[in-house]
Amino acid sequence: MGLKPDHWIRKMALEHRMIEPFVEGQVRNGVISYGVSSYGYDIRVANEFKIFTNVYSAVVDPKNFDPKSMVDFKGEVCVIPPNSFALARTIEYFRIPRKVLTVCLGKSTYARCGILTNVTPFEPEWEGYVTLEISNTTPLPARIYANEGIAQVLFFEADEECDISYADKKGKYQKQQSIVLPKL
Repeated sequence: MGLKPDHWIRKMALEHRMIEPFVEGQVRNGVISYGVSSYGYDIRVANEFKIFTNVYSAVVDPKNFDPKSMVDFKGEVCVIPPNSFALARTIEYFRIPRKVLTVCLGKSTYARCGILTNVTPFEPEWEGYVTLEISNTTPLPARIYANEGIAQVLFFEADEECDISYADKKGKYQKQQSIVLPKL
């Protein structure tokens, strides 16, 4: 990277609009932390959720996803039922440079409560709001706090640009503006 990792993230966010809105430093006062960290950026979850439900006896099929398997919820605290799952999106919009790949891991505050956040890597030249996959692995209802930290993004910069970026291959999740359900 050449610069210290946190300086590189600031530079890329401010000069190349890699993260918007961008939070300088790390916010911690009474919330689950978010913003720039030593080697990454802690993202926030927005207040829009899609919670899995069995009300309509739908079958979860990644090749033919039925939106009736989810209910929409908007609010400051989302309660995910026991052993269930929800989709959400980040507050931050990302524009990943061609020489960068990210890995995203859930925050330990949630993980220690049995709440796991999965996000696939942001490929070079991917852009959009991140769809977050949040699992409640416990036999108890679990709270997710909107507008607070949910996961940490780690950035890896290559020495050279990739031959084919996500934008080049016209990826199906490019420039997503909301929670995006599975596509084939």
